[in-house]
Amino acid sequence: MFQQKRAYWRNLDNAAKMFSATSSAKDTRVFRFYCELKEAIQPEVLQKALNQTIEKYPVFLSVMRKGLFWHYLEKSELRPVVREEYKEPCSCLYVRDKKALLFEVTYYRNRINFEVFHALTDGTGATEFIRELVKNYLCLSHKEDGLENVELTNARVTVRDQEDDSFSKYYNPDLPKRKKKKVHAYQIHKFRKEYEELKVMESTASVQELLGVSRKYGVSMSVLLTAALIYAIHEEMTRMQEKKPVILMVPVNLRKLFPSDSMLNFFGYIEPGYQFGRSGREDTFKEVLKEVKGYFEENLSKEKVAQRMNELIAFEKNKILRWAPLELKNPCIKAGAKMAEREVTAVFSNMSAVRMPEEYAPYIERFGVYTSTPRTELCACSYGDTMSFAFTSRYDSSNIQRNFYQILEGLGVKVELKKPDFPEQVKPNYEGKKFFRGFSFGCIAAAVLSVMCNAVLTPNLHWAVWAVAGALSMWLALAVGYFKRHNLMKNAMWQLLVVKIGAVVWDLCVGWRGWSVNFVLPAVCILIQISMMVISKIQSHSPREYMIYFVMAAGYSVVLPLLLLACHVITVSAPAVLCAGLSFLFLLALILFKGKEFKEEMYKKFHV
Repeated sequence: MFQQKRAYWRNLDNAAKMFSATSSAKDTRVFRFYCELKEAIQPEVLQKALNQTIEKYPVFLSVMRKGLFWHYLEKSELRPVVREEYKEPCSCLYVRDKKALLFEVTYYRNRINFEVFHALTDGTGATEFIRELVKNYLCLSHKEDGLENVELTNARVTVRDQEDDSFSKYYNPDLPKRKKKKVHAYQIHKFRKEYEELKVMESTASVQELLGVSRKYGVSMSVLLTAALIYAIHEEMTRMQEKKPVILMVPVNLRKLFPSDSMLNFFGYIEPGYQFGRSGREDTFKEVLKEVKGYFEENLSKEKVAQRMNELIAFEKNKILRWAPLELKNPCIKAGAKMAEREVTAVFSNMSAVRMPEEYAPYIERFGVYTSTPRTELCACSYGDTMSFAFTSRYDSSNIQRNFYQILEGLGVKVELKKPDFPEQVKPNYEGKKFFRGFSFGCIAAAVLSVMCNAVLTPNLHWAVWAVAGALSMWLALAVGYFKRHNLMKNAMWQLLVVKIGAVVWDLCVGWRGWSVNFVLPAVCILIQISMMVISKIQSHSPREYMIYFVMAAGYSVVLPLLLLACHVITVSAPAVLCAGLSFLFLLALILFKGKEFKEEMYKKFHV
């Protein structure tokens, strides 16, 4: 078997850069691939199978890190642990400031779940991973039955092939740009729940029945299902809403057009749609099917797909965008993604067929897939003669789903709805958010009560101003601690800035005495550096994990006191000199004794 050493860190591919910037609690960018077996899952065996699978696909052992210009993925020593399903499907896996793996394997009864953050891989990569996982599990659990270990993929594929950024590999700036007119698509507007829980509706149908209908109309199965979803959405539209077209985003696996063994993201998309309500047209299902078929035939050519791919990569390679700091870049990417959402009504992802060797068929019921979404999305995949559909949305209404199944049944395809099967305790956890809201309300209430008491009891003293300022200071300190709670090193750095700025503001408000810069600044700088050393020791951080925070804290503690001394802002020089001198020695020790890690960390953080 061919092997290569993994890169310690790597750039994000083109799609991953968008996912890392736009993910949120409402849109986690996590999708689930699962396999239902005909037997109950044995967790110990599943853990062994996962360990074997990771050996073949080590690229999944990565954590997301933040640089000055881009996020990047870094090799991690963390190992995944199999758990029984315990939270809402497609919950957050990428938590900012938290170094955690970007995938998870859980089980429930006879189902194996593989959930992954989209910045790590796409549907094809996830398919390969769960196929290998299921194969390893069945081989381990049925070894006594003589079940053989069959190689599912090309054994010559190396780790370097898995890490290949195929977007960059096939980028061709010389291709002509396509001409496209911006169109605002119809948007689905329905009542949402308070916390917008993900609603999943699953069903199955016969692949042979779907193929029979597709052949009858002379279209592919993807065209048939795309047209059916467009028509299902239209049945919920009013005459006024027909002024805007129904447009779907349909992802396309670029590996079918450009040879690639990459396990990273490598997909494009097309946007078939239909304008209802135009004069002289009946808007029947056959008319929609005919137009969708024509769109697929025109836009699924290699040249058209390459043009669209090049447009996305061109944004990434734009010199202004490349050199813009990440904190400025992310809001721009989010705004661009928000604008792009207006051009799409819903999403349809067809993951195609999941194939397993015949020896494993007696143990497998079906495969399925669905994803987190802020809108309505349909995912489909097949195994054997079973096509699995899964609608996900954050709307209470399921009329579009009902319409879609009715359309298929009207075409002669029997659809069987699947009852959601999740543990009772699997619910969204909003306890942290509720606590922060309660604390925020408490601070506001304390400030309001102080103003009321001041106005009624002692109107001439104006002490409420200080009470309000104190409540605001408490809220700000806790807010920083709450939002940066997943990374104590980063939390310490933020507390350094917050405490220092807060001290200066208080010093100015009570009549400038200089205590904030003479004593608080050097004391806090030294204490934060000591606390960072303690944290790194307790949490057993490697030099690569703590390096950037130590450099930032030490650099800040050297430059700022010396700058304030030079400008005569600091009037008591001893604490500032002591702070700057000790911090300089600390920084110098890092460079001399951890020089390799220092250079590597600086290069990662500042890569463009």
